[in-house]
Parts: sequence; C-alpha cells; structure tokens
Amino acid sequence: MNKYTKWVACWGNATSITDRKECVYAKNLTLRYPVLMCFSGSKLRFRFSNLTGTEAITINKAFVAKKGSSPYSPISITYSGNTEVRIAPGREIESDEVEISVCRGETVEVSMYMADCTQMNAGTLITGPLSKGQYSYGDYAASETLPLDLTRNTNWFYFLNTIDILTEEKNRALICYGDSITAQSWPDYLSLRCMEKGYENVAIIRRAVSGTRILRQYDCITYQAYGLKGETRFPIEMNVAGAETVIIQHGINDIIHPVGKEVNPFRPWSDMPTCKELEKGVEDIYVSHARSLGLKVWAGTLVPIYGWRTYNENRDAMRQEFNSWLMSSPLFDGCIDFDKAVRNPENTVSFAPGFDSGDHLHPSEKAYAAMAACVPEELLM
Repeated sequence: MNKYTKWVACWGNATSITDRKECVYAKNLTLRYPVLMCFSGSKLRFRFSNLTGTEAITINKAFVAKKGSSPYSPISITYSGNTEVRIAPGREIESDEVEISVCRGETVEVSMYMADCTQMNAGTLITGPLSKGQYSYGDYAASETLPLDLTRNTNWFYFLNTIDILTEEKNRALICYGDSITAQSWPDYLSLRCMEKGYENVAIIRRAVSGTRILRQYDCITYQAYGLKGETRFPIEMNVAGAETVIIQHGINDIIHPVGKEVNPFRPWSDMPTCKELEKGVEDIYVSHARSLGLKVWAGTLVPIYGWRTYNENRDAMRQEFNSWLMSSPLFDGCIDFDKAVRNPENTVSFAPGFDSGDHLHPSEKAYAAMAACVPEELLM
C-alpha cells in the first residue's frame, strides 16, 4: 500500500513586486534555488507565479534535482507535458506532477532558464540560513555546477512560489504570514528547530513581504516593492496545500510609515490608522478568510521599535495597545508573544542587548532564533 497519499506544501514564499531599479529585465539567465526537504515523499509539484508582473514571462526550461546526488540527475518540470511555459501577467501556474523520491533532510535544487528578455517583476526578498539562491548568465539549468565566473548569490526569489510534495497523511503545513520581520530569518530558524528537535510532521511555509501593511499599499515605483495590502495579499497567499494553521505577525508598517506629505508625498498622515482600525482589519481581512478555509489562527505580537527613525511615544503606545488586543482577543486560537521574546526586560520598549540588528526595527539573527524558539510546541507536534 502506498503510504504517500496527501499533497502538502513543503516550501513556499509570497510573490510581490520587486524593487524598481533601473534594470528590470533579464535575458539568458539561470536561476537556482536549493530547498531543504522537511518531508519524505514520492512526487513534487511546483507553482510558478507572475502575480505582480505587467507582462507575460516565458520560462524556457526548469528542472528539479537532488543536490549532491551521484550521478546528478535533473528531472524536467513540465506543464501539460510541455517543457516551456508562458505565464500571463497576474497569473500563477502549477506544474505537472514530477515523480521523484525524496527523503526528509535532503536538499533539492530548482533551476529555471529564461532565454529571452524577461520582466523580473514578480519575486520576493527573503533572508535566513535556508534562503539562499544563485543566478548565472547563460543556460546552466541542467548543470550540476554553476560557473564561478558567471554566477552570483541572491536573496531575491523570482517566480518560484510553492513546492508541494505527495507525502504521508499525518503531515501538514504551518503558514507564517507577515512583513519584513517574517521575510527575514525566524521562519528559517523555526524550520531548523523542527529538523533538530524531531518535529517531523510540519512544514513551515513563509508568506511574507517586506514593507507590507494591513490596510494600505503604495502604487508609486518608489515603494511598490513594499507590496500589496492585506485585503489583496491574504486570500492569494493562503493557497497552501495541507495547511492547518496560520501565524499572523503583521501591522507594524501601518504604524511607522506615515510621516506627512510635507516630509514624504507618498506617506500622508491620512494613512495612519487607529488601533481599532487595525483590529478591525485583522478581523475582517485575515481572521474571517482564514476561518472560511478551516485554518486555526494564531497571532504574533509586534516587536520593539524604540530608536527607529520614525519612533515616537504615540506610535509605540499604539503598538503596545495592539499587542494587548492580540494577546487577549477571543478571535485567535492563541498568541505568540514575540515582543516578550526579544525585548529588554529592564527597558521593555527596546530590544534586549544583542537582539537589535542595528536599525532598531528588525531583530538580529540571535533574536530571530529566539523568536523561533518561543513558538509553542503544540503548533509543531
């Protein structure tokens, strides 16, 4: 009897608008992303996204291969039997099922090649010990080794959105939803914690975009990379096979961004919400949709901002009021107090020593590990 009967997401990111630099097109480019497998299984399938693109893109070829296998044996990823796929702007596409036997703890490499001029507008910047990609000039998608002189590392993850695995019925996905705090390292440390501590039945799926807000979004090229507002993002990003729970750690950018048009024409004071508006946004946009999907919903408190360039006591008072609501509201199945995990117990509005990355908003790597460590075991068992 086949023990692999259930499709579960084993890796995932959000798809957002990439930073609008002078060059937004690429040609004759290979992208390669290594993925640590959290489950064993018999098949994989891949979702590629051009959600935020304004032009169609063509992926001429894509492969999956086990890293370090001997011999190195890349398997073509196809779409209705075709090795090439065209993805219209605003669309996502799922590949055919790929038969490949993988074991928990192995690393697979997903490589794709774009021959022609391609708009690189759909991708997400993520960091962490498990989030390291590469790109090469030329067609090396099927090569075991990328040429050193034509290759660079990247933390921009373009087009590859989700990997599902056909695995055991007991396995499930846990979604981590948020902004730059979640786009950075704590979900990777949570994945490593699961691997190290033997939590074998849960995959950590990151759906996070730096700069995003619950209630607003930017439509100017200066800040487009700050992503879509919650109402637009959330229903798309909850498309996660086998998901049972979502952790939502979001809202700090709603509080810290507005500065007034006289300071920044794109950040008016009218964007500043009340705490009640943030609470209503979480309830109406996030919790209601998650419940409609049958998901359990856990909140995550907002971490300190003391010393950040737009910090003032009023903003921090709103952060603390919002945190108090997150911890006490009956809307949630639970709340993870990330703030308590990283703040200074002797000065609770600031990070603990060694836990500030240096900008007084984003935690350090040590702090991200502490955030991962405070996630309750009941979410990982």
